[in-house]
Amino acid sequence: VPIQISVYNDKLIFWNDAQLPENWTVEKLLTKHPSKPYNPDIANTLFRSGYIEAWGRGTIKMINDCVQFGIPAPKYFYDMSGFWVEFRKNIYSGEYLKSIGLNDRQVKTIDFLKNNEKITNREYQSNFNVSRNTASRDLSELVEKGLIKASDTKGAGSFYEI
Repeated sequence: VPIQISVYNDKLIFWNDAQLPENWTVEKLLTKHPSKPYNPDIANTLFRSGYIEAWGRGTIKMINDCVQFGIPAPKYFYDMSGFWVEFRKNIYSGEYLKSIGLNDRQVKTIDFLKNNEKITNREYQSNFNVSRNTASRDLSELVEKGLIKASDTKGAGSFYEI
């Protein structure tokens, strides 16, 4: 079965008909683990030709490389149909944020939250000299688009974070 590559506006997916070793989960691939190739002949050929530099660290290397280049870490999935990895676009880039219709205040808030843990409604009002209703509407839209999360606390003490 050939490898499938699916290209979308916001992600790239590589799928392969593969099996994880017995009793392995996707979570095991996210930590240091031994290499147990599905097809040792192909794996050895790739290793000898230099396409594999070390055994058992490809998934971790992909995560580290993505983080280093400022894009979200890949997500790995496995079920009876096969194994796939999903690479997502950096949803926090200014270009992408503007393309989904955010206003300048919202884009600046995302930039602020990249470097700060949280923002409150009151801070938003103060930063942009807007009313409480405008701040609430802007922040709620960011939550609805999945860009930020609201804290569990309501009213005084509530905040928003990435």
